Amino acid sequence: MGDNAHRADLLNGPARSPRTGLDPGTPPPREGTERPGGPAAAPGEPMRLFVAIAPPPAVLDELDALVEPLRAGRLDLRWTGREAWHVTLAFLGQVDEAAAARLLPRLERAAARHQQMRLGFAGAGAFPSATRANVLWGGLSGDRRALARLAESVTAGARRAGAPPPDKGRQFQPHLTLARCRTPANVTGLVAALDGYQGQPWTADRVHLVRSRLGARQHPRYTSLASWPLGTPPNTGPDPGPDPGAGTGRVTTTG
Repeated sequence: MGDNAHRADLLNGPARSPRTGLDPGTPPPREGTERPGGPAAAPGEPMRLFVAIAPPPAVLDELDALVEPLRAGRLDLRWTGREAWHVTLAFLGQVDEAAAARLLPRLERAAARHQQMRLGFAGAGAFPSATRANVLWGGLSGDRRALARLAESVTAGARRAGAPPPDKGRQFQPHLTLARCRTPANVTGLVAALDGYQGQPWTADRVHLVRSRLGARQHPRYTSLASWPLGTPPNTGPDPGPDPGAGTGRVTTTG
């Protein structure tokens, strides 16, 4: 494999930047697969896992600036922290150590079969509905079909590894969770406020396997255990220059 392990992928370690979500953007490590000391979990301990992509910091900054004025008006919602924003491809739930080990090569192969894609944050919505919402989310525009195909590959790989998503059969709806509701809430005003938003385009270039752990106040803490690059599409025009954060192909494993 090549060199694209320069993302340290530690969300909660010393190298983590408080403004970069799943992508600390640290300098490239030495050649070879990085495997920091210490296991990702105690032997035999199931891990709560999901697979996601991480938008670039500048894109999250833009969305955060848009959402910030809305937070003060709805203190009844549990707004998610910008440092943990991501786009989930598949939520896997509790996964044991053996299944997690089988999952790694399958996710690597899934990522290799798909190319980088252009996306952008646009609009908003709510689950299950805006009038009785449990979740307020920001939507995505761009190559949503390619994103859905990637999610299908990830889900299929997880199923073969013995870690099938618990929400089997649910239609994939790409989104970024902005807030959760303690009780069903009417968020039609918030959805309307975000409806016309179209953020700057960005390139999804990596897939992350992420562990979720609840903190002291039940806010989840995310640690990216491994990540794999998506393929680079063939060059069909003038060279636009290097894409920030793009590389050529190494898995980074952290614990």
